Amino acid sequence: MNILLEVKNLSSYYGGIRALDSVSLNIIEGQTTSIIGANGAGKSTLLRTIAGDKAIDSGSITYNGKPLPAHVSDVVAAGISLVPEGRRIFPSLTVRENLIVGTCSHKNYKALFGETLTEVLDLFPILKNRLKQPGGTLSGGEQQMLAVGRALMAKPKLLCLDEPSLGLAPIVIDELFDKIQELNDLHGLTVLLVEQNAFRALDIAHRAYVLNVGRVTMEGGGWELMDNPSIQEEYLGMKQEDAIAN
Repeated sequence: MNILLEVKNLSSYYGGIRALDSVSLNIIEGQTTSIIGANGAGKSTLLRTIAGDKAIDSGSITYNGKPLPAHVSDVVAAGISLVPEGRRIFPSLTVRENLIVGTCSHKNYKALFGETLTEVLDLFPILKNRLKQPGGTLSGGEQQMLAVGRALMAKPKLLCLDEPSLGLAPIVIDELFDKIQELNDLHGLTVLLVEQNAFRALDIAHRAYVLNVGRVTMEGGGWELMDNPSIQEEYLGMKQEDAIAN
């Protein structure tokens, strides 16, 4: 198994507050890795640091055996794309223009746009009829699909998703997670998922980590963690007697 990205003893601070405390984890190429934890555990900080949006205070991140580039544009060009929490599409730009933005870190962005637009629209057919529509007029689920599509336009080797189910209706969450699983299962895309919905995150994960107050407190296979009584009680809303009954 090839380690695509390695995080080693990573610590990160906001002012005097330590958001990440010696975090270490491996992302295996071709797998889906999920990170779960309570609000404030450091999950988003970890993704932002991997995406180049926050500087490394101590520790290291290597990608394909080399140090992670220092700037966001270089990280994207190297093959890492982030779908941020809250989607952060450009509401005044059309769907097509939002997708164009996803290719801007590449020198050959015009050629890249032509190659990948069809793939993104095949994955999210609903966007096909929205190309001329301002992004801000889309529904929440459509905006999330646009945010994922924009990240895919850069043809990443590693797709990072920060709380993709946030604020979405259950039926939309079902569809979105089906698409994420399709990207991994059928297209071989490596996925790093941060998700508050622990059941969804563990269900599709080859490997998963639990972050608690900036530290990795547990790791293992997705289904292995789902069967853990403490995970069931703390993150899946199941009491111990319910877990035994299941």
